[in-house]
Amino acid sequence: MDKPLILIVNDDSIFSNGIRALWEAMSEIGKVVVVAPKTEKSASGHSITISNPIRIQKIVQSNDFEGFAIHGTPADSVKIGVKVILETLPDIIVSGINSGPNVGQSLRYSGTVSAAAEGTFLGIPSIALSLNCFKPNNYNSAKIIAKEIVNKVLAKGLPDGTLLNVNIPDLPNKNIKGYKITEQGSMYFLDEFEKRKDPHGFDYYWLKADSVDPDSSINFDKKALESGWVSITPLQLKMTNKDFIQNLHSWDFN
Repeated sequence: MDKPLILIVNDDSIFSNGIRALWEAMSEIGKVVVVAPKTEKSASGHSITISNPIRIQKIVQSNDFEGFAIHGTPADSVKIGVKVILETLPDIIVSGINSGPNVGQSLRYSGTVSAAAEGTFLGIPSIALSLNCFKPNNYNSAKIIAKEIVNKVLAKGLPDGTLLNVNIPDLPNKNIKGYKITEQGSMYFLDEFEKRKDPHGFDYYWLKADSVDPDSSINFDKKALESGWVSITPLQLKMTNKDFIQNLHSWDFN
């Protein structure tokens, strides 16, 4: 049987340790093609480039690592990877390994999750992988978990319009409690803009935000993650609030 074709992307840039770790892990499973932004695009959401050219740069580094750096966003990377660089559709798209969790409200901002969503738009099974640490020392546990989840998806597939959002504790593998199937939680941010002055005396603002998590159950992503579980959340692309449709009809817009 031919090895699966795996497209890997991220939002931390093609030069990040996370994408190299993912490339190492996925290379044990199949043929890997790396397509990622040239510079960090964290919190870029599902933005795409429509007013500037998208350039592609071949990158070759040590230990046989190579890939394509995109002058664009994570979602651009998926589009370019599938439509331009690859000659056939990949069997799976894996986005990550992101430095820092993507849970609760942060899913809307995440370039990592949005890259996986773009793959899902294109009908390709897609996974977003994030590690619960902003400056990881190593990715050993994350690589083991990534391989297990990717192999499961390759074997079983995913429903149309559904992707997996996976968050991994920053713990040795022996200390991770296991896998927990979770819902997107209610974690949100308390934004604050710190006023500063530049060297010329002009004001500018720096966004600071503390997270607040009202969830108490490990059935939600952030709480499960912080309790030592790998959180696996199935996300749907369709955003319609079906429970509210009938109520909205009663407003009698006609």
